[in-house]
Amino acid sequence: MRNHSIRILTLLTVLSANTALWAQVRITVQTDAPPVYTMRGGVGASWHAIRNEGPWPNTEFDFPARLTGARGSALQGNPPLANRAAWEQLRTHVRWLGLNWMRVELSQLMYEPQRGVFDWDNDEMQTLYRILDYCQQNSVDVFLQQMWTEVEWNSFPGVHPLISAPRSVEDHAEGLATLVEHLVRKRNYSCIKYLCITNEPPGGTWGYWWSSGSYPCVPLGAAFKAVHEALQRKNLAIPISGPDWTDLPPFAAAKLDFDPYLGAYDIHSYQGVGEREQQVLAQWASWAHAHNKPFFLSEMGNMKLGWQDANPGPRSFAAALSNAESIVRGIRAGVDGFNRWSLVNRGDLDGQWQLVRTWDITEKRYYEEVTPEPVAYYGYGIVTRFLSKYSSRMPDLIVASPGPSAETLLTVTLESPAGNLTTYLLNPGESPVPVSVRYDGLPKPIAMNGYQAVETAVSSPGYRMDPIRQWKLNPATPVIEETLPPRSITVVTTFDLRHPDNGVVLDAAR
Repeated sequence: MRNHSIRILTLLTVLSANTALWAQVRITVQTDAPPVYTMRGGVGASWHAIRNEGPWPNTEFDFPARLTGARGSALQGNPPLANRAAWEQLRTHVRWLGLNWMRVELSQLMYEPQRGVFDWDNDEMQTLYRILDYCQQNSVDVFLQQMWTEVEWNSFPGVHPLISAPRSVEDHAEGLATLVEHLVRKRNYSCIKYLCITNEPPGGTWGYWWSSGSYPCVPLGAAFKAVHEALQRKNLAIPISGPDWTDLPPFAAAKLDFDPYLGAYDIHSYQGVGEREQQVLAQWASWAHAHNKPFFLSEMGNMKLGWQDANPGPRSFAAALSNAESIVRGIRAGVDGFNRWSLVNRGDLDGQWQLVRTWDITEKRYYEEVTPEPVAYYGYGIVTRFLSKYSSRMPDLIVASPGPSAETLLTVTLESPAGNLTTYLLNPGESPVPVSVRYDGLPKPIAMNGYQAVETAVSSPGYRMDPIRQWKLNPATPVIEETLPPRSITVVTTFDLRHPDNGVVLDAAR
């Protein structure tokens, strides 16, 4: 018997000369049909282990002016190592959110400050272990990301180590393979599923993090090949993901001469995902899946809503709606996993991207306690708490009465590995949207719970993510009807989570 989880999004408004007429959006989910595809990941947020500023003044190197904040927000967001209570609070929040596919970030400077000299015990490595310990203990898949090398011993002369491509690709590869060997064999982290060797190199629409200055460029494919071979020599079966280009680069198969060395594809998007961007994602996903490889949106956000310094745009409800749209459209395009920038963040370096508060922006110090950044936390949590990793997208049909805003309806339905259904309904518009959802092919009666996030609710003290409604469905009457408020995220699901419950990480068949 199959249970089901469903997520749906819809909207409509029609105004006649004197009377407001609500267009009805009808969604039919085919619960007994084969899935469109099964995700090979889940949804999470960047959790970086980087704590320390580099030892070099920016003025000594050729460094882009926009990057004078050095590592930017991939820095210092975690609580001090000595504050174990704050770390437990942080882990509690990650469990509540149900984040199950985490991009865990580091730099080569953390573990190999000199060629062939490895440091496995410094504060940054201890931070990395705490993050990976959590992921290992909570069945979270890790996308291990080396953001940059940042080692002067392998940087090009005159190029800031933060943005330099490796002068020796072989030394770069050997260092990365040694790190992976240490984490997988010495530390026994089986949670590490993918390795990405650099952040946002040139090749997309832009990218600074792979510069050789006046020297000949280092082909990205050569680095992928070297790391692939170094992992093979150590008999490490961790697939490499790439190219990690930004910002939502158009798909071009001719550029992918490194395909033999990759086990997954990933790109970034920082302008939101609309209809055009969904088509770009679909092209990347189609290529990856045709080569039996997953495709990830490994960083996502919307800088159109603000960024830099302490800009509050990234923690706004508008950003939460944008992220929900990116995920819904991404799943419809075939994306296997999503990573929001970011989980922990100082919030005063390149915008307030944090889901939890760890840093006092005014006083420039760590808080003693870790608390939610409420609008961002709940606005993302309503998406993440009900999305099991390895879920399958179910086929659906959307029919809307004629109306100027009917095309803004978004919807997707997922089935977890254990058969729970979740439907996301997103109404980013300014008018209410009456919607009906029919679940064809139900094998037995089910109860579905409705959850909802609107800005006034998630920004209010005491907000709780409990069901606002329950529907009893059976094969003869498998329809729910609901009016979606303006600018809202609604979830209809067979999961029955109350506010104190942890989010779903893996809903596996028993």
